[in-house]
Amino acid sequence: MKTLIAGIVGATLALGGTAYAQEKYPNKPIRMIVGYAPGGGSDIMGRLIAPQITEALGQQVIVENRAGQAQNIAAEFIVRQPADGYTLFLSSAALGVNATLYPKLNYDPVKDFIPVAVFASSANLLMTHPSVPVKNVKEFLALVKKSSSKMNYSSSGSGSTQHLSGEMLKLLVKGEFTHIPYKGTGPSMIALASGEVEFSFSNIPGAQPVLNRVRVLGITSEKRSALMPEVPTMIEAGLPGFVTQTWYGVLVTRGTPQPIVDTLNRVIVNAVKREDFRGKLAQLGADPISESPEYFRKMLAEEIERWGKVVRASGIKP
Repeated sequence: MKTLIAGIVGATLALGGTAYAQEKYPNKPIRMIVGYAPGGGSDIMGRLIAPQITEALGQQVIVENRAGQAQNIAAEFIVRQPADGYTLFLSSAALGVNATLYPKLNYDPVKDFIPVAVFASSANLLMTHPSVPVKNVKEFLALVKKSSSKMNYSSSGSGSTQHLSGEMLKLLVKGEFTHIPYKGTGPSMIALASGEVEFSFSNIPGAQPVLNRVRVLGITSEKRSALMPEVPTMIEAGLPGFVTQTWYGVLVTRGTPQPIVDTLNRVIVNAVKREDFRGKLAQLGADPISESPEYFRKMLAEEIERWGKVVRASGIKP
């Protein structure tokens, strides 16, 4: 009798465990961690994609900002979370830069995350405060080449493509200017608009709130933006190869079950394929991307290699 009861209990527990393991995802709210302050490009993109996931999965996706150290604080937080798909990492191109820029990270950009989907990319704008006596990129370059002209430029943080854009410019024109990192694009743009710094690079989504208070000189894409066709590229201004873009994607903690990764990828890709969502990206000056997790994984590896060369050549330190 004891043996029979033990068998029944064991079978019941086994069935309960199986049911739990196969529990439908998601069955509770999901957090999306953004590594920058509110108002910047990453924050805007996170709050743009989060409702799409909410609508498709039927569970609220709550955006949470954990700013600092070019999203390293957010990345460190993510790797400490359970690998269950309930904590998403809304990352930008800084993840690829940080792999080389920071010699001692408390996480591995490749081994500790599973890329789910990259859904948008955006070039940077070169902008100056109106007090700077220039009207175009050529005049700006002439000004920074003067030994007496030592200006400050802001960025969303050390390791951001905004920071790297400034360092690339310094290498090309051998100018004298100082990098001032902020905790996100929002604070960086406020600093530029208020005259706290003389110039800045920023992605278009993050720059939009201050465009009427600054002077836009150029864009770091290969072609002019359809949103701002009057703005020449840095290549047109006489800097061949000056192309920097940031991307926005969703990652999860290593060990997250593949079915959850596939579900999230499908939801994001389907959202990007919709005309209404693509229209919202276009209004922000961002280009849509709808690809597989494998595409994102390869892209991240390429980004680490590409930005690693820039970091080593410039000798910049965080």
